[in-house]
Amino acid sequence: MKQCFFCQKNIDDIDYKNVDILKHFLSSQYKILPRKKTLVCAKHQRVLAKAVKRARQMSLIPTTLKH
Repeated sequence: MKQCFFCQKNIDDIDYKNVDILKHFLSSQYKILPRKKTLVCAKHQRVLAKAVKRARQMSLIPTTLKH
């Protein structure tokens, strides 16, 4: 069984300013990927979702694709 990315690297707080890490957990349409695909534990998935939403609010990550 694979372990959570954040548990593996001993990362407790996920920073919304670290866009490079956050983009790994977003789909091509910039949606937050579910736990089954990312293999992130429940605790870190909640913190990750909050960080992504905060980064969107600060316009660090786009909310949607522009056609």
